[in-house]
Amino acid sequence: MSVTLTEQAAVQIRRHLENRGKGLGLRLEVKSSGCSGFSYQLEYVDSVDPQDELFEQFGAKVYVAPDSLPYLHGTELDYAREGLNEGFRFHNPNEKGACGCGDSFTV
Repeated sequence: MSVTLTEQAAVQIRRHLENRGKGLGLRLEVKSSGCSGFSYQLEYVDSVDPQDELFEQFGAKVYVAPDSLPYLHGTELDYAREGLNEGFRFHNPNEKGACGCGDSFTV
């Protein structure tokens, strides 16, 4: 099982942690939510859960809970700017569809 980061995502993770002044990385999870069934959640990691899988690239760490791994296998975490909008993007080969607003997905 693997999750990868683009260099731009890694830069943003490191920048967010630096601005925050603490933290080891980000935790990426899939939660039941939204009109399509699942949503991505990112949160800061201040202490490691020993069950989490660690994925590290370009000096940035992403922790994934074991129950989220099957939904995230092969996912690339990216960071993009489009006009006035910017944020993390998930390129997940397991997604079968997404809701119209883009906040949730189905597998």
